[in-house]
Amino acid sequence: MKAKILHESKGRMRVSLLIKQMSLQQADLLEQWLGRQPWAVEIKVHERTRCVIITYRGARDEVIRSLAGFSWKRAEERVVLSDHSSRLLNREYEEKLTMLVGKKIFFRLFMPAPIRIFRVCWHMVPFLYRGLQCLLQRRMKVELLDALSVSISACRGDFSTAGMVMFLLEIGELLEEWTHKRSVDDLARCMSLHVDRVWVRTENGEALLPISQVSSGDHVVVRVGSTIPMDGVVAEGEVMVNQASLTGESIPVARHPGSTVYAGTIVEEGECVVKVTQVSGQSRYDQIVSMIEDSQQLKSAAEASASHLADKLVPYTLGTSLLGLCLTGNMTRALSVLMVDFSCALKLAMPLAVLSAMREAGKRHMTVKGGKFLEAMAQADTIVFDKTGTLTYACPRVAKVIPFCNQDEREILRLAACLEEHFPHSLANAVVEEAAQQGIDHQEFHTKVEYLVAHGIASSVNGVRVLIGSAHFIFDDEHCVVCPEDRQKFEDLPKEYSHLYMAAGGQLIAVICIADPLRREAAAVLGTLKELGIARTVMLTGDGHRTAQTIAERLAVDDFRAEVLPADKADYISALRAEGHTVIMVGDGINDSPALSEADVGISISDGAALAREISDITIAADDLWELVELRLIAQGLMRRIHSNYRFIIGFNGGLIVLGLMGLLAPAVSAALHNISTLAISLHSMSALPESRQFPQLPTSQNEEKK
Repeated sequence: MKAKILHESKGRMRVSLLIKQMSLQQADLLEQWLGRQPWAVEIKVHERTRCVIITYRGARDEVIRSLAGFSWKRAEERVVLSDHSSRLLNREYEEKLTMLVGKKIFFRLFMPAPIRIFRVCWHMVPFLYRGLQCLLQRRMKVELLDALSVSISACRGDFSTAGMVMFLLEIGELLEEWTHKRSVDDLARCMSLHVDRVWVRTENGEALLPISQVSSGDHVVVRVGSTIPMDGVVAEGEVMVNQASLTGESIPVARHPGSTVYAGTIVEEGECVVKVTQVSGQSRYDQIVSMIEDSQQLKSAAEASASHLADKLVPYTLGTSLLGLCLTGNMTRALSVLMVDFSCALKLAMPLAVLSAMREAGKRHMTVKGGKFLEAMAQADTIVFDKTGTLTYACPRVAKVIPFCNQDEREILRLAACLEEHFPHSLANAVVEEAAQQGIDHQEFHTKVEYLVAHGIASSVNGVRVLIGSAHFIFDDEHCVVCPEDRQKFEDLPKEYSHLYMAAGGQLIAVICIADPLRREAAAVLGTLKELGIARTVMLTGDGHRTAQTIAERLAVDDFRAEVLPADKADYISALRAEGHTVIMVGDGINDSPALSEADVGISISDGAALAREISDITIAADDLWELVELRLIAQGLMRRIHSNYRFIIGFNGGLIVLGLMGLLAPAVSAALHNISTLAISLHSMSALPESRQFPQLPTSQNEEKK
């Protein structure tokens, strides 16, 4: 592709594409393709001017080569565009706004008075109809105020005022609808499904492929705890699927061969092969938009209170207008009061503030599923952490493999990696990564793998039952034993590591020692959260008491619990809530799911188990616990903004009513000022929340941290 650099500075350039015109689809395609490049930080494509603003990191030459090698045809093959384009949405409302203003100017300047009066009367019909509906339903709503103000102006022969009021109301409705849809659209894109790679069944067995290479008709293998990446039909297997994100069902539903499954749902039990019917990016957006607009989870107590207050104030506005008419006998003053209502601003600004805060969190790699969770985040006084993968790095490493019963260390690691590669957990990832670093090929040679939550993995190799998991699972549940000659070796296991036990045929065959270093920022984050009002910090872990106590002392947590099972975590959080605490739970594994569900706010780690991410209320990135601090600040900032909106809306609109009663504002001016204030408070609610404090940033190199 040919392009010309118009301007550039360090890490940023503005490029003009040497093409005659650019469609909306081409702009979306180019923006997504460039955004996927490794050097891309931020990409903005302006289709009207055919300009691209590129913010990048790394070498400038890389950017130039990417632009020069761009091909529309290749981009179409690799990028799946959503059916919903934010550009198309903006263009649609820009055209609607232009047409509305253009018609008003045309009729005002070029049409004779009788035609203008007829047009005003025709436009009054829907306003009167909505007002009449309110009367018939015995409901005092803002539509009744609009109908009264327009009809009274027309009856007085003041068609110019009636027309201007309707025009301003239509402009206000259009802008309100536009801002709401933009907020929902931005939030839906933040919450859309992000799955990079999937297991695809091929002629040569299963292959882990980028999701962009999967097409309709392919067979995708989905195992327990994993996200179904695309819409499809179950071809093989029977599973229990958690569809709460789409349907709100709290109980998993059974899916058999021939059943339809949807992208974003979670396999809680079993394993299946899904025949893809709709590729990624085409349906998940609609599902999320539906969830955002319909789910009561989005409505915080503050939003519900605003909506309730807005409806309660309508009768008072009408009563004030009638009182003004009785006291002054001036219909113009009464009309000026009717032009003002609290409903629009209260019902629009509060949800927009919440949607904006959720979108802002999304831009910082945090996904928030509802406004009430931000409200709870602001009010929380207790935070509970799982240890592994949360307070420790999400990618622990294998320190050593200790074989038992004369087993070969490499063969042990080969088998362990073979079993663990199917399950998204930090310990499993550590085993697979260690095998890869040692160049160990671990092709599958076992039978079906069974995952036992909070315990381990069970399978069969050459007819022998193989187990890998916790000490409780291996020794207490499965009653495995240690070879007598290895008893001393077992007693001398290094205490500084977490241990993953492996058994075959009822005997311990290996212990995999896992180094699980604390996150460098963990202690500072916990301290900062206390400064922000968190009164109590707690750590829960399945590790032994000695290991847990050492970590708790290093982090200075207020309390800790060791050797806990998933049910124990949930019971502990339930007890805290029963005492009156508002509790945040932070975890990353399938075993954390009950606790995440029990807490007032469940926060999962982005690269943790899919089931944990689905059950949780908020998801944060895996590489930075400072996001918890940012989340707390966003939540507190949102509550301050909501309270500020309350004060402004009540004060400003109350002032308009007083000025209208005093005769200082004409009805059209009152309507204009009211709509302008509603739009202004809405735009303010959509703006970024100010950060009142600055906190230390992590070093740029995670590897440096881990050392």
